[in-house]
Amino acid sequence: MHKPFMAILFLVIGACPMQSQTGEQIVLGTKHTLRSTILEEDRDYWISLPESYHDKGPTYKRYPVLIVLDGNVHFKPIAGMVNYMSADAYRNQKIPEMIVVAIQNVDRRRDYTPDKIITTRANTSGGGDHFLQFLEDELLPDLDQKYRTVPYRILFGHSLGGLLAAHAYMKEKTLFNAFLAVDPSFGTWDSETMDHKLDAITDASFKRFLYMATANWGKRNIRNRDRHVRLYEALNSKYRGTLPAKLEYFEHENHSSVPIIAFHNGISAIFEGYGISYRDIAAKEQLTEHFQEISERLSWDFPPPEHLVNQLGYALLQSRNAEDRPKALEFFLLNVENFPKSPNAYDSLAEAYETLGDTQKAIENYKKVLGLEPDNANASLKIKELNR
Repeated sequence: MHKPFMAILFLVIGACPMQSQTGEQIVLGTKHTLRSTILEEDRDYWISLPESYHDKGPTYKRYPVLIVLDGNVHFKPIAGMVNYMSADAYRNQKIPEMIVVAIQNVDRRRDYTPDKIITTRANTSGGGDHFLQFLEDELLPDLDQKYRTVPYRILFGHSLGGLLAAHAYMKEKTLFNAFLAVDPSFGTWDSETMDHKLDAITDASFKRFLYMATANWGKRNIRNRDRHVRLYEALNSKYRGTLPAKLEYFEHENHSSVPIIAFHNGISAIFEGYGISYRDIAAKEQLTEHFQEISERLSWDFPPPEHLVNQLGYALLQSRNAEDRPKALEFFLLNVENFPKSPNAYDSLAEAYETLGDTQKAIENYKKVLGLEPDNANASLKIKELNR
């Protein structure tokens, strides 16, 4: 059962006196609990929704899901960074808006190690696949039911969490589509173990994107770093073509300082090209081909973002060159095709037809706006004006 806690996680910017009652709190996310029958325990998670999630207009929007391990440590900076890199308010939009879900720890050694580690004293290691089963069979379906998600999921893990992310990437079946394994702790993956895992890998893994980051620990981490390189090179040799993966070494970061900068670089690598500027697009065909390439690399359909296509359409519609203005229709029609439940897409198309003098088609599309958003005052007014 999904039970939100009464408490809400707040991120307050600035230092305020404890007695002050005038400061307005800035909400970063909310706390929730899910009872896991697989793990036989309650599991807490924190969730941050995109800025547009509660907007009145775009309730048709659905969002990818980012699962963050060690959520108690990484939630605030990663949720903030995702918001900054994707929200319309910052005009950054290098990545899609997404739902960030941070899992709180219970037993890291148990949950993040896929293989049983034999030690003199008893330990809880080796529950990684059990924990992944909880994520895939319980948490993700619960999120899909409660929120407007699309089944494109990214798994972020650091250290032992990075080990689990790398392990999940190499599995035959997983519900995750991309993985950020930051300085993964490969201490138990000696050559024999790694070769065994590599021998078992199938083409299914190569339909996913893998980003691995390696930090500089000096002499302490040479062996672990070598294993990162060994895994990446082995994967690259097994794949014909350009491997949808990236390995990055951070000379000036250590194990503790690397997660956030690696997250930024990793999520940027996954969505490379997504934030293309409208100024760099000369034609509709170029735009569609660009996002087809992104979709093929990520094995998921990512259409050109609605806001980007709108920018392109209005740039042409407002051009001083009269011959350019009819070309705007190509872009507005593309938005309607890709986002058929968007009132704004039909409103822009209607405005284009109105500007170009096609009154009948302008009315038709303003009516489609009202079909999706009955209280849209602008569409109602435009229909009355155009019917005069």
